[in-house]
Amino acid sequence: MPQKIVIAGSGFAGVWAALSAARALALAGKQDEVDIFVVSPAPNLVIRPRLYEAALDNMNPDVAELLAVVGARHVPGLVDTVDAGARTLTIALMDGGRETIVYDRFVLATGSQLFRPNVPGLLEHAFDTDQFDSAHALDAHLKALAERRESAARNTVVVAGGGLTGLEAVTEMPIRLRAALGKDATFRVILVDTADKPGGSLGEDAAPYFAEALAFAGVEVRSGVRVTAIHADSVALSSGESIETNTVVWAAGMRASPLAAQIPGEHDEFGRVVGDAYLHAPASDGVFVTGDMVRAATDDLGNVAAMSCQHALSLGRVAGHNAAAELVGLPLHPYSQPKYVTCVDLGDWGALFTEGWDRQVRLTRAEAKDVKQEINRVWIYPPAADRDAVFAVANPDYVIVP
Repeated sequence: MPQKIVIAGSGFAGVWAALSAARALALAGKQDEVDIFVVSPAPNLVIRPRLYEAALDNMNPDVAELLAVVGARHVPGLVDTVDAGARTLTIALMDGGRETIVYDRFVLATGSQLFRPNVPGLLEHAFDTDQFDSAHALDAHLKALAERRESAARNTVVVAGGGLTGLEAVTEMPIRLRAALGKDATFRVILVDTADKPGGSLGEDAAPYFAEALAFAGVEVRSGVRVTAIHADSVALSSGESIETNTVVWAAGMRASPLAAQIPGEHDEFGRVVGDAYLHAPASDGVFVTGDMVRAATDDLGNVAAMSCQHALSLGRVAGHNAAAELVGLPLHPYSQPKYVTCVDLGDWGALFTEGWDRQVRLTRAEAKDVKQEINRVWIYPPAADRDAVFAVANPDYVIVP
């Protein structure tokens, strides 16, 4: 009976883990000795880095044919429980049934989700761009604003969170509101952030560019405050200010999928499992953690992979390769990704491209926008279902660098 590699998740890390594992089996000539299963609700890879955009076409490409061409099987369901000691998984199938699978290697790649603290009204009234369905809900809401009676609340959007996601959402918002309400419409877009300045986590060099882009878009900024309550037609801030609005977009950070809590061992402040150099979960034999589910060192300088597509693409390749390599006798590959860049879309102003963990600004405005669009529309998309072409770029040391 073939051994089993089970991969939970079909996001960036999960898909590339499957492709890399299949490549390793082919290298060893042991495709018939190991089965690869990918468990997720549907065989789609959601392009989460683009969900702040207005046009949501082709944001969840089907990867069924891609997985099939390398010999991986998709299981429509969700991994519900992990018993690392017994090496078993309980899967809640999308048809309503349940199945228990015994695995030889398990790759946890269920990603991250939006951090939702206990803010009154958050669950009832806020929108977000975290998942495909929620991005569609926001889009439908914005398009329907024109049907409402004009008011201060209708014409005001508040985005909570001044990190990368919040910056991209808030600078795109004026474009979306002009499309919804008319090019001459009067509206307010307000960014609320607990930090001293939006994008502060990206360092001092980048901060002036963010300020310029926000001013260019006409975004009002409330720094050093937090949202304390959200209502159907207003939002309350810790400063005591109340803002009339029908649209609050929550973009205040990420946390690892709750499934990470079922993996024994050390976890970080984001809920990620602290992995070793090969992306093992050190306290769980046979378990690999990858993508947004793992805290992994990118280099020897103390830098750690961010919860980002950029890192998930490489982390997935390494975890998938190593899971297969252990079963077929190939050398393991340590994870290393010393090159780090950021490219932040900033609406009509353009974009900002930085290099290094100290975020040295390299490109701005139109030049950076061209790079951002190439990343978003080409580089991060799954490849065509061509086995040889896939294996040519599925090796664990393959890194996409702008």
